Amino acid sequence: MSKYGLGGLKDKVCVITGGGGVIGSSLAKGLGDAGIKVAILDIKKEFADKVADSVKKETGATAIGVEANVLDKESLNAAYETVKKEFGGVNFLINGAGGNNPSATAKEEFVTEETLSHLEDTFFGLQMEGFSKVFNLNFLGTLLPTMVFAKEMMEKKEGVILNISSMNAFRPLTKIPAYSAAKASINNLTEWLAVHFAKMDVRVNAIAPGFFLTNQNRFLLTDEKTGELTARGHRIIDGTPMGKFGEPDDLIGTTLYLLSDLSKFVTGVIIPVDGGFNAYSGV
Repeated sequence: MSKYGLGGLKDKVCVITGGGGVIGSSLAKGLGDAGIKVAILDIKKEFADKVADSVKKETGATAIGVEANVLDKESLNAAYETVKKEFGGVNFLINGAGGNNPSATAKEEFVTEETLSHLEDTFFGLQMEGFSKVFNLNFLGTLLPTMVFAKEMMEKKEGVILNISSMNAFRPLTKIPAYSAAKASINNLTEWLAVHFAKMDVRVNAIAPGFFLTNQNRFLLTDEKTGELTARGHRIIDGTPMGKFGEPDDLIGTTLYLLSDLSKFVTGVIIPVDGGFNAYSGV
């Protein structure tokens, strides 16, 4: 095999948080196809087990489902012990847990004279509980797993951490301030950790998906009754030069590149996978 191939990934061990979700499950199958042993972590064990079974069936790779709450360090420590017992250690961590919440979403895009009579539908009506949930899940849900799973990487002086950011981190979208702010914090944390871990040969990068239909954003982009795009969904497609939503599998290539030695001098970067959305000015 060419020295520039991805063969070095075979039999490495990757932990994926939020692995029971749409993006996490797709990445798990892509990693399994590359010969990586995968530990799928999810707060719901049945979701993690279902993905693990799919990975084994579709790729023949070794995969396990592990229950873990990314906001509970004791839960994560227990998950690490399970992974270590099963696989002997960890080489890669993908921080995939995240998402938005309707209670942290404004109904109105702008504050105008017309909205003064119902400010509860604007920024002023956001639920603090929902805002905290979104920020904690995305930011702390990346911070805590890294604290638990990166220690071994320090001891071995090798490893890769891959965070899942979003295009919202570069250009905040209307209606979803909590999610946009949380993902912006992921970009900053990615760069900070990349510098902090650099002397130990542990790389930290992120991918920033563009618009993918997931359980967290479907209510904003499609009509629940008809399945047709909402006005917001149409604007997103119009603002994406490739003219379509991304498919979860579109993230696999960039993920494998960032985990492999092909990117061994790459750390602290956030790579958009967005169909050209970030590059497009609208004209």
